[in-house]
Amino acid sequence: MRKKLSNIIWGLIFIIIGVGYAGDAMHLWRFSLFFRGWWTLIIIIPCLVSIIQSGFNIGSVTGLIIGIMLLAAQYVSFDINFWKLIVPTIFIAIGLKIIFQGLRRKTINIESEVYVEGQPNYGSAERKSYSAVFSSNNIKVAEHFTGADLNAIFGGIALDLRDAVIDSNVEITATAVFGGIDIYVPRGVQVKVNNVPIFGGVTNKTVNGQESGGYIIYLNSTTMFGGIDIK
Repeated sequence: MRKKLSNIIWGLIFIIIGVGYAGDAMHLWRFSLFFRGWWTLIIIIPCLVSIIQSGFNIGSVTGLIIGIMLLAAQYVSFDINFWKLIVPTIFIAIGLKIIFQGLRRKTINIESEVYVEGQPNYGSAERKSYSAVFSSNNIKVAEHFTGADLNAIFGGIALDLRDAVIDSNVEITATAVFGGIDIYVPRGVQVKVNNVPIFGGVTNKTVNGQESGGYIIYLNSTTMFGGIDIK
């Protein structure tokens, strides 16, 4: 339902743009995408659609707030420099995400997935956390893997799972802020991604090479001026 709603929103946006330019061409009204502060829509619209698709989360809500503040600053005179508030807002959001990501983990439509009989949704609760703050962290897992929390903030993390034992569906939550994360997965394991991109993104290079019917790694991530590569 949320996916359909987001598709409707994107469709309406393109229709409005088309009708606007058509009316301008017929001299019915004046229309231009390039109004004062138009560039803030690059932040606002993706964050709004992400909230509709995946619900409220720290990354998309923070991006939406930042976009609205920058748009408001184009039309209303404040004594506050909104540009100076962006960095502290991002840091507050990072802190809140790190604190609450272990308390409430968002998954990718788990209830709609079809599992093999006897195959648990996730491994045990023995999850490990790895962080890289203004540094790098290389992790190689050669034992039973039950999921992980990754936080790369002005740093980089390399998580090598190629020799790991994955005998159930597992979840990885990841946050990349002004940093990068590389995840190496073993053959025969599928990867499904749910990412909130704020000037960042996830590259999944394993999609075409993975076999269907295998266990699944669910990646729930937020990328803010950073990126995640799955290899």
